[in-house]
Amino acid sequence: MKLKDIIAQVGGTVQGDDQIDITDACGLDHAQAGHITFLADKKYKDKLATCAASAVLVKEPMETGIVQIIHPAPQLAFAKILAVFHPEPKPEPGIDDRAAVDPTAKLGSNVTVLPFVTIGKNVIIGDNTVLYPGAVVHDNCRIGNGCTLHANVTVYRDTRIGNNVILHAGVVVGADGFGYTPNEKGEHVKIMQVGCVVIEDHVEVGANTCIDRAAFGKTVIRQGTKIDNLVQVAHNCDIGPHSILVSQVGLSGSCKLGHHVILAGQVGLADHVTLGNQVIIAAKGGVNKDIPDAGFYGGSPAVSGMTWKKYVTMFPKLPEMAQKLRELEKRLNAIENK
Repeated sequence: MKLKDIIAQVGGTVQGDDQIDITDACGLDHAQAGHITFLADKKYKDKLATCAASAVLVKEPMETGIVQIIHPAPQLAFAKILAVFHPEPKPEPGIDDRAAVDPTAKLGSNVTVLPFVTIGKNVIIGDNTVLYPGAVVHDNCRIGNGCTLHANVTVYRDTRIGNNVILHAGVVVGADGFGYTPNEKGEHVKIMQVGCVVIEDHVEVGANTCIDRAAFGKTVIRQGTKIDNLVQVAHNCDIGPHSILVSQVGLSGSCKLGHHVILAGQVGLADHVTLGNQVIIAAKGGVNKDIPDAGFYGGSPAVSGMTWKKYVTMFPKLPEMAQKLRELEKRLNAIENK
């Protein structure tokens, strides 16, 4: 594509020749001649000196011999350009003979059902949805338009999935929530989980993540939320719109998250915790009580970001401080004995 045609799609102002040919989009470290790249942070500007790219998206003009596109959101523009050069491949629509589709299921137009997919009773699947090999959709599920269920995804009964949802390989939606109660013999008796899971539009769920059905009512993943690999969302959780859950996050039952919440890797929430809008929890944070106010928090139990940073800087000094304390105790004891 000509650079000017790319700019017509994503916007921005060109400094240099807008007639050059762009053959691909690539990151700074791997870009070659003919590629367009981006600079999201000034701290990486030195890489431009050795970058072979033909064009670069930047937030403000830089000193470089590369043709520049000045754009208020370089990374966002690059993401759009990358999607143009590398659209997600889709198999041809149709139902493979090796798939098992119940006669009561209703499939929309241009649906793709690949080998060894199983679709249960009274399932409804919208237009342009793709089910890759080994995907299983249990009875009474509803899946919207433009969805992608990758290999070996399992969707349990009564689940509701909106439009343009992506479930990566091995995702399990709607398995029973973890609910038991002891009987008089101390044995664990299962509490039947009779609710469901609702996933709204434009949600993406990473590989091998599990979203449990509600004990009663709904477990809800709201619009635009993105969930990474190996995340556990327990029964009756409600994840607010456009939130981010990074890998190995674990949510106990009945947690509620506001909009644009970010949980970094290995964050854990105790049951019935509520996080307000735009709360950010640093990696390995542990939250055991509500955090209503937007902001950055860290540590276990989680505290405000500034307090947590003080803890972190203090930890390496603890052995030295303990040694000094022991020495002071010895000196004080010596003084008292005299």
